[in-house]
Amino acid sequence: MGCGRVGSTLAKDFQALGHSVAVIDQDREAFRRLGADFNGLTVAGIGFDRDTLIEAGIERADAFAAVSDGDNSNILAARVARETYGVDNVVARIYDPGRAEIYQRLGIPTVATVLWTTDQIMRRILPSGAKSEWQDASGKVHLAEVQIHRDWFGYPAMSIEEMTSARVAFITRLGDGMIPDEHTVLQEGDVVHVLVNDKDMSDVVTSLSQPPSDKS
Repeated sequence: MGCGRVGSTLAKDFQALGHSVAVIDQDREAFRRLGADFNGLTVAGIGFDRDTLIEAGIERADAFAAVSDGDNSNILAARVARETYGVDNVVARIYDPGRAEIYQRLGIPTVATVLWTTDQIMRRILPSGAKSEWQDASGKVHLAEVQIHRDWFGYPAMSIEEMTSARVAFITRLGDGMIPDEHTVLQEGDVVHVLVNDKDMSDVVTSLSQPPSDKS
């Protein structure tokens, strides 16, 4: 739902991956953003209206993304898709960070535009620490990108799990993501992403910002 820059890009990307896509927007002119190569379904209407959703195929949909420019419309459409039509994979774009957190805790996945933008900027400015990339609906578990002290380089990636309460989720190396195993050794330039409980975040950041305990 929503055929602005985000919605049209999503629709074209999903189509390129071989998925069948339907796009809803109140403004028929918005569908021009899809380009001549788009062969999916376009439906002019209100994205949380049931007749509109049915016309778009919501009853057989595997996923629904509400990415219009209105928070209320997005969250209402997302709730209708989830609660009325049982769509498992639902996400809503929310501009108000406060609302995004509330709906996330209610089990409706959200992307908070303001928080995402500021997070990405801070991630590139702050030289150390950790920035949460994702958290579960309860807010207790984080996937976080962490900065590690250079003395960790040369250590097995799994040593992070042995010396802290974090779990290594993946490593970004030279722009490529990789899931480490027992043979993976940390290298200079690695970006480490860990799963960590909210209550342990501070201790993990502190531990990783210092040399490994057996080199201290």
